[in-house]
Amino acid sequence: MSKVEYAIVVKSKTRYELLLERFNTAGQARFYLRRKAGQDDDSEAEFEEYAQEHARIEAAVARVQRELTGVVKSKIVERAFLPSFLFADNQLVIVVGQDGLVANAAKYVRGRPLIAVNPDPDRYDGVLLPFRPDTCRAAVQRVVADRAPIRTHQLAEASLNDGQRLLAFNDLFIGAATHVSARYKISFGEATEEHSSSGIIVATPAGSTGWLSSVFNMTAAVEDFAGGTGRLATYPQPQDNELLFVVREPFLSKRTQCGLVAGRVRPGQPLQLESLMPAGGVIFSDGVEADFLRFNAGAVATIGPAPEVARLVQPG
Repeated sequence: MSKVEYAIVVKSKTRYELLLERFNTAGQARFYLRRKAGQDDDSEAEFEEYAQEHARIEAAVARVQRELTGVVKSKIVERAFLPSFLFADNQLVIVVGQDGLVANAAKYVRGRPLIAVNPDPDRYDGVLLPFRPDTCRAAVQRVVADRAPIRTHQLAEASLNDGQRLLAFNDLFIGAATHVSARYKISFGEATEEHSSSGIIVATPAGSTGWLSSVFNMTAAVEDFAGGTGRLATYPQPQDNELLFVVREPFLSKRTQCGLVAGRVRPGQPLQLESLMPAGGVIFSDGVEADFLRFNAGAVATIGPAPEVARLVQPG
């Protein structure tokens, strides 16, 4: 990696900013919330929560920029611009926001060191946010000196037969864009089936406790309803350089099967999906539906561990 000379500070728009974009002024946004809630006290508290959250995040971003003075140059980039932003080899990335922003940013920075800053520990648990605005300077200095401890995270990759690809930090979703059944042909190992389902979740080790866990919780609840124990003995976890896929609500019919519903995806053992949907098929990652690949008839997706990894800087 080239010598680090620049920091890209990534932030996303706050709920307060999104309200102002929608209603133009703080007064109009407050009026809307008050009318919607029908209770002045509750709506005022909600608006103040948005405003306070926004102020904390703005203060955190400003503090991070001050901490970088004299260490590296910096530039702020909004999360919405990450898919098209061209990162240079001499840059590191600082994410200021919630855990989800770290996951969303990690797949675009192409292995560059990522320092995750919790702007408001009173609001955010910060599982992926080990730094605060006043401690990030030391982390940046260690990265610049090439002495920073790094924790790598496996990424998932979906690549289409037309050359497009999408990475995921937590999970990929392959299915229909609306609440209709997804139709596709699935091939894994020696088995091939035609499916009608609610789509497929493919989780990385980091994402196995997220969306994927809800499938296991549902399985346990159905087992309890059917007279079982009401819990799974163990929850499968993907190991290093491995992904775990689960088919959601597969439907058994004369044309569709449901024997191939879960598996471990490893290098050299990909999951392959062929779309049977004339329109409305999608692949998106980490819950960001706006950033997606179209997965319609004629598209073939190959799913597996990505060659890239996310590199999250750890406290020294």
